[in-house]
Amino acid sequence: MFFGAESTVPLPEIPSHVLRECRLRLKQNPGKDDFEECTRIIHNYLSGEPFGEYQESPYFSRFLQWKWLERQPVTKNTFRHYRVLGKGGFGEVCACQVRATGKMYACKKLEKNRIKRRKGEAMALSEKRILEKVHSRFVVSLSYTYETKDSLCLVLTIMNGGDLKFHIHNLGNPGFDEQRAIFYAAELCCGLEDLQRERIVYRDLKPENILLDDRGHIRISDLGLAMEIPEGGTIRGRVGTVGYMAPEVINNEHYTFSPDWWGLGCLIYEMIEGHSPFRKFKEKVKREEVDRRVRKDTEQYSEKFSEDAKSICKMLLTKNPKQRLGSKAGAAEVKAHPVFKDINFKRLEANMLDPPFCPDPHAIYCKDVVDIEQFSTVRGVYLDTTDDTFYSQFATGCVSIPWQNEMIESGCFKDINEEEPEEDMVLNIEEKTYPRPKRGFFYRLFRRGGCISGGPSEKEELPANL
Repeated sequence: MFFGAESTVPLPEIPSHVLRECRLRLKQNPGKDDFEECTRIIHNYLSGEPFGEYQESPYFSRFLQWKWLERQPVTKNTFRHYRVLGKGGFGEVCACQVRATGKMYACKKLEKNRIKRRKGEAMALSEKRILEKVHSRFVVSLSYTYETKDSLCLVLTIMNGGDLKFHIHNLGNPGFDEQRAIFYAAELCCGLEDLQRERIVYRDLKPENILLDDRGHIRISDLGLAMEIPEGGTIRGRVGTVGYMAPEVINNEHYTFSPDWWGLGCLIYEMIEGHSPFRKFKEKVKREEVDRRVRKDTEQYSEKFSEDAKSICKMLLTKNPKQRLGSKAGAAEVKAHPVFKDINFKRLEANMLDPPFCPDPHAIYCKDVVDIEQFSTVRGVYLDTTDDTFYSQFATGCVSIPWQNEMIESGCFKDINEEEPEEDMVLNIEEKTYPRPKRGFFYRLFRRGGCISGGPSEKEELPANL
């Protein structure tokens, strides 16, 4: 549309040879980076005179108003809180709803006393920063962070379909048919690719960390053990879950992304067979024995596996990380395996493929509240002012992209922007000298239920023209 000379909106700033190369790549082997050079050129062009004109327009004032709203403090009163969905390492996970927009989320609570007792500050802050950085349809999104007296809270994508562990072991015979397992494996491959693009190794692939949304698509959750790898470097750390850790992790060797491809192999195996490769479901066995099996034993395959499924599991569960599938060319190498021959990855990444299973909207795919174990009280831990720096780094409010998506999806952005901004519209963010608007979205947002603390009082003015 924008590249053709006959277009009504051509972009002459892009050199012809760049356009030719871009068109060629699109025809031969389209990928996510095809428009990278074009994007850079357009960005540089728009940063000049067009941006200056934009700053002088009333639309820039409207933009500042939205950013002002985005920066408002977030507290527990921003949300309505509902039933407990499960529990994590540091606290409960419950359903919640934004009062202003009605959007549902999952609130992951990290108890401050429990974090301090287990020296988990670095892990919690790392998870928060990685979630802020990654924007993938195959990884849960972080929308808000805030703190209460007792907890630090991550407000995440709600996944109503439950986790893979529940589906594998609690609904019918253990495991899935191969078509369903391979579809989930393809989406996991895309999620790992998005993480690795940001130099992030996940390190905790297991069924309970893979969640289904209400359409049946999966997302990777719980990035507490994820770590960013320096460019050209490696890391070392014996972390993960028994039975799913790669041999190089158990041996405390240096690695990059190889443990995640091992984890994918474990997941594919379990989705088809109904238990993990080196440990039967609920088998009572010591950790040392499971680790020995991972290092020494060869996994066994039943008649449930096709030749292609058996092949990809064997290649992903190769003991030597240098010979493992994915070690050389990453996700592209894994996607090229014949087991994915019926998966159109371009359409999958564009959310254009229907999952083989759609959760029942009336069913609850998690344990009853009475069956979810309660956390014991943490005693002997005292919080003081030295912890405030960590809390301030964690509880930073809205995350821009998910918050903006929420405004669009809920219709708030359209409702507010139906009328064009006035030419003489003036905004002074610092002094907050705003004329009072008509009662509408902002009245609901700031008055009913006190959904955003720190907002204007009854005597203060609100942003103009919204």
